[in-house]
Amino acid sequence: MARAPKSAATFEAALAQLEEIIHAMESGDMPLEHALASYKQGTELIKFCQAKLADAEQQLKILENEELKPLDLPDAG
Repeated sequence: MARAPKSAATFEAALAQLEEIIHAMESGDMPLEHALASYKQGTELIKFCQAKLADAEQQLKILENEELKPLDLPDAG
């Protein structure tokens, strides 16, 4: 499984960091070296998030007897 980059210990934290990186890079005010470092960190965060999602999918398959089924939630209203 992928390690959590720097301080991202959860999927949610990694996603929040990734969003911050995207906003900072989209501003266009970032020096080239910082942009490259941010890009590298972003790719690590993406890999971490993908691994977390793959783990969750595998757990769902196991819970559903190796057959991934659509999630059927009752209407909240």
